[in-house]
Amino acid sequence: MIAEVIVDLSSESIDKIFDYESIEGLQRGQLVLVPFGNKQIEGFVVNLKAHTDIPQGKLKAVGSILRNEPVIKEEMFALAEFMKQEYHLRMVDILRLFLPAEMRGGRVREKIKNFVILNDEYKDVEKVVDIRKNAHQQHNLLCYMRANPIADYTKVCDTFSRGAVVALEQKGVLKLCEQVVDRRPKIYETEKKNVTLTVEQQHTLDAILNKQNGKFLIHGVTGSGKTEIYMRIIEDCVARGKTAIMLVPEISLTGQVLSNFTNRFGDNVAILHSGLSSGERYDEWQRIFSKKANIVVGVRSAIFAPVENIGAIIIDEEHDNSYVSESNPRYNTHEVAEFRANYNNCNFILGSATPSIDTFYRTEKGELTLLTMKNRANNKALPKIHIVDMCAELSRGNSSFFSFKFQDELKKCIDDGNQAIVFINRRGYSSFMRCVDCGYVAKCTDCDVSLVLHKEDNQLKCHFCGKRFKVLTRCPMCGSEKIKQGAIGTQRVVEELHKAFPSVPIFRMDNDTTKTKNSHMEILKKFAECKPAILVGTQMVAKGHDFGDVSFVGIIDADLSLHFSDFRSNERTFQLITQVAGRCGRAQKEGTVVLQTFSPKHFVYKKAIENNYDAFYSNEINLRKTTNFPPFSKIVRLLFVGGDELRVKEYLAKIYFKLKDILKPYGSDIYFVEAMNSPVKRIQGKFRYQILMRYKDELHEELIQKIYRLVDENKDARVSLFVEINQQNLS
Repeated sequence: MIAEVIVDLSSESIDKIFDYESIEGLQRGQLVLVPFGNKQIEGFVVNLKAHTDIPQGKLKAVGSILRNEPVIKEEMFALAEFMKQEYHLRMVDILRLFLPAEMRGGRVREKIKNFVILNDEYKDVEKVVDIRKNAHQQHNLLCYMRANPIADYTKVCDTFSRGAVVALEQKGVLKLCEQVVDRRPKIYETEKKNVTLTVEQQHTLDAILNKQNGKFLIHGVTGSGKTEIYMRIIEDCVARGKTAIMLVPEISLTGQVLSNFTNRFGDNVAILHSGLSSGERYDEWQRIFSKKANIVVGVRSAIFAPVENIGAIIIDEEHDNSYVSESNPRYNTHEVAEFRANYNNCNFILGSATPSIDTFYRTEKGELTLLTMKNRANNKALPKIHIVDMCAELSRGNSSFFSFKFQDELKKCIDDGNQAIVFINRRGYSSFMRCVDCGYVAKCTDCDVSLVLHKEDNQLKCHFCGKRFKVLTRCPMCGSEKIKQGAIGTQRVVEELHKAFPSVPIFRMDNDTTKTKNSHMEILKKFAECKPAILVGTQMVAKGHDFGDVSFVGIIDADLSLHFSDFRSNERTFQLITQVAGRCGRAQKEGTVVLQTFSPKHFVYKKAIENNYDAFYSNEINLRKTTNFPPFSKIVRLLFVGGDELRVKEYLAKIYFKLKDILKPYGSDIYFVEAMNSPVKRIQGKFRYQILMRYKDELHEELIQKIYRLVDENKDARVSLFVEINQQNLS
C-alpha cells in the first residue's frame, strides 16, 4: 500500500501530497515520521492507495507511527476540504488547527506522577504491622494511608519522610506506582443557583429542543438569561448521549462560563483557549479526544475540538469580530461551525443582544429562525443611558476627562457601596505623542503606526510588533520641547480616578494587565469581592460579565468606533454601547449609564438609548442596500506583503491587470475594484499593499474561485498574497 502524506511544513513550494511506502498498521489520519530530504519530519497520513507514479526503487517508506490511533477523524477531513475550498488555505495549515501545537513535535507529553498505594490487606485496622514503637513517622504514615489509600509520593515523603515510605514499602504495606494525571485549568467556584425559566426563556428553549437540526438566532437583551438556555440545551444533548460545543468571544469570559458549566456538568466540561499552559491545552484536548469530556467551552479555536456525535453548537455574543481569524490561516468561525452542524445534523445556535447585521438579515431570508427575548430574566428594567455633550462640558469650563454628570453618578455609586465599570476603547496612557510646533507624531520604525505611551514602563510601545522606544522629551524633527500627549488610555483614566477616590480599589483590565496566566479571572475575582470598587477596561469588560452590584457604567469616549473609516462603524458603536451598558443593573440594583460624546445627536446614540435594535437594524440595512455593502455584496481584499517594496508593487500590478480582465464581463455587478496602499503600510518591516474589490453577493461563489485560480497561477516566492473575504479589520 501507498501512504499519501502531507508533511508538517508550511510552505507554498511543498504544499502538496507526497507518496510513501506504507508500513504495517498504518491508518488514514495518523501522525507519522517520514524521511524528507536529509531529515525525519512529522506528517499527516491523508490517504492510503494501491498504486503510485513514483518509479520502483525511488519510493521512500514511512519511518514510524507516532500515535496508534488516528488523530484526524473523518469529519475533520471533510471540514479540511471545505476550508481549503472556501478560504484558499494550505492543507497543512488547516490540519494544524485540529491538534494542540504542543502535540506536534512531541513538545509536550502526558504528565506522569508517582503515587503511594496501601495494599488491600492492610486497610483493615485490625491487621497488625511490624513497626517499632518509636518509629513514629511509620505509625503516622500508616494511619494516614488507611484514611487515604492512594496518595502523592512527593507529598507523603515531605510530610512523613522518605525513610518511612521506604520502610513500609519493604514490609509490603505500601507499593509505588505511576499514573497519568490531568493538568486541569484553574476553575473559580461560583454560587449554584436554582433557576426558574421565564415565559420567554421557556418558549425559546422549547422551540430549539423541538427541532434537532435547526438553525437559530436568539436575540435576547442583556440579562435576559441566554446562558441558562444554553446550559439546558446542552443538558438535553448529554441526556441523549451527544456532545456539545459552546463558544465565547473572549478569554476573559471563558473562566466565568467554565465555572457556571462545571457547577452544572462537572468533569464533563473541557476548556480550550490560548491562555492555557502547554500541558493544560494538551490534556484538555486529550480528555475530549478520549471522550472523557463531552462538552467543550472555549474561544474560536474550540470549534476544531475533536468531539464526535455533536448535538448542538452554540456561539454566544455572535456579533463579536474576534470570531473571524485575521491572520493565517484565515477563516470565519460561523461558517466552520455551521459546516460541522450540517455534518452532524445538529442544532446551530447563535446568541446576542446585538446581532450582527449580516446575521439578522439571515433571519429575514429564512436561513435562521429568530427567537426574541425582550425582557431581563429578573424582570428589572434595562439601565437608563444619559448622553453627555462633551462640547457643552468644555464651554462650561470642564476640561476634565469626566463630565459633571459622570462625576456625580460615579460618586453616588461609590457612596452607596456599589461597583462601577468605566469603559474606554484604548489601552495605555495616551494614544500618541505629538510635537505641538511641527506636528511630528512618534511612529514605530518598523510599522506605519503611532506609538502608544505606557506610563508604568515610561516607554512608547508599538501595538502591532511590540517594539519599545524612549518617551519623547524633545521633537526629533524640529527640536521643540512642546510635546503633547494624545487621547487618553486606560492607565491615565485609572490615575485620574485614584486622585478622585484614593481609598477605593480600582482594577484595570486590558491587554497589558492580562498577559499572565489566569490574569483575566484574577482581576474579575478581586473586583467581584470588593465593594465599593471600580473596574476600568477596554472591550474585554464590555461583554458577558455578570456582576450584581454594578450600578454605574461610564463610557469615556463613545465616538472612537463611530468615526472609524469602516462601513460597520455604526453597527460596532451600537453594539459596544448596548453591551457595555448591559453590565449594570443586572440584579436588584438599578443601573445608570453615562455616555460621553462629541456627537450627541447621532442616530446611533438615539437608538442605543431606546434599546431599539429593530429600528437601528431597519435604518442600517436600508443604508447597506442603497450603498451596495454587505450583506448585499462581498468585499474581497488581496493583501500583498513583502520586504522589497518595489517587488511587492510589481507583483500587485501584475495581479491587478489580470484581475481587471476577469472582472470585465460582469459589468455593473462589480461595484468597486482598486489597487492601493494598505492603511497600515508597514508591519514588522514588511511592506503592505492591497487590491480591494466589492461585488454583488450572488456572484461570490463563482468569482472567488476565479480569484483563487488567478493567485495559484501567478505566485511570487518573495511576496505573500492573502485573500480575505469580508474582513473585520482592513488595517
